[in-house]
Amino acid sequence: MDYINKELKKGIKFHFIKNDKFKTNLIAIFLTTPLDRKGVTKNALIPAILRRGSAFLNTQDKISKTLEEMYGAVFDCGIDKKGENQILKFYIEVVNDEFLPNEAENLYQKSLKMIFDIVFNPLIENGAFNSEYLEQEKSNLNQVIEAKKDNKARYALERCMEEVNKDMPSGLYKYGYAEDLDGIDSKNLYSHYQELISKCKIDIFVSGKLEENQAEKNIENLVKDLKEREPNFIKTEYKEVNDIKEKEIQESLEVTQGKLVLGMKVKNIAEKEQYATMLYNSILGGSANSKLFQNVREKASLAYTASSSYMRLSNEIFINSGIEIENYQKALDIIRKQLEDMKKGDFTDEEIENAKKGIISAIEAIDDEQDSEIMYFFGQEFFENVSSLEEYKENIQKVTREQIIDIANKVCISVIYFLRD
Repeated sequence: MDYINKELKKGIKFHFIKNDKFKTNLIAIFLTTPLDRKGVTKNALIPAILRRGSAFLNTQDKISKTLEEMYGAVFDCGIDKKGENQILKFYIEVVNDEFLPNEAENLYQKSLKMIFDIVFNPLIENGAFNSEYLEQEKSNLNQVIEAKKDNKARYALERCMEEVNKDMPSGLYKYGYAEDLDGIDSKNLYSHYQELISKCKIDIFVSGKLEENQAEKNIENLVKDLKEREPNFIKTEYKEVNDIKEKEIQESLEVTQGKLVLGMKVKNIAEKEQYATMLYNSILGGSANSKLFQNVREKASLAYTASSSYMRLSNEIFINSGIEIENYQKALDIIRKQLEDMKKGDFTDEEIENAKKGIISAIEAIDDEQDSEIMYFFGQEFFENVSSLEEYKENIQKVTREQIIDIANKVCISVIYFLRD
């Protein structure tokens, strides 16, 4: 696998991942913009409305038919959140020309033109988006937002994240808010789209069995009408965090199993310490051999699930557990004990080695999937220091016991969130 990137214009980057493993080419376009309460719901609507039709393919049926004619090409889009940024994602996957009956079809160039057409040349009627499409997509988005509570474990985690980042952009829900939908119409959404396209950071990824000049051909021409811009996104900053006050929040829904989530911040972390934090998280709750799984779930039988996850872009760790409601205090006490044990260095060299092996195995699997490759290199855009996959593995291997203990003593509970009956 080879990776190169180049700036086509200020704020617009082309990324190429040459990988001969796959019979498909994957093209992705990411539009990155800072999270903002006024724009978060509009941004969530934009991919949904763009996929309904472009200037040249003005209905979803025409888009679907064209994809079928391209040997079953697949188009998809969505919304993501990274740190304090909202990401609008667009993908198209097509068979590599080498595997077609007639290579002269140049399917790669057709798919490239198609995704650019959908993202940058939308269907516009009288200076606005199609109002019928918009009303349908507003209804669909409202259902997504309202369904937030259906997955209770996911809802509890989202609520804890909101509370940990209260009054901060990173606490916003990536799909926005139902109360915003009534104020969005086809004209003001199109105006918002135009502003977004003129200011957002744009990343264009191509992954596949291609040569660099073949992959880049026509891309500069496709972006010629896009203006240069200041890179409009928020990189990860390793800020000093000192005044962390623990708060406890309990909420009630119709649940048969309680959801206990602890949101924790890592105080005063430097960028190079993210690797030790990854190992800390793995030993604490990142695997079936972790302290949380073994002590809270297996030995004490207090939880159906017990795990932790590390959010690198926000330097936060979240502990998730599903428990019997009456076991709340017992489960919380045992979780606290695991945190204290980590601070004391109460973990073995074998646990460190197993954690390293697990993380390195996951790193080595990144280039087994084209979308994983793309997301890894896109994620590097949010850090000052970019790491190759080999450097990533080396940095994990270098982590010492003392560095993990140091991280353990920087971890502070910010929010204890409990969803109960």
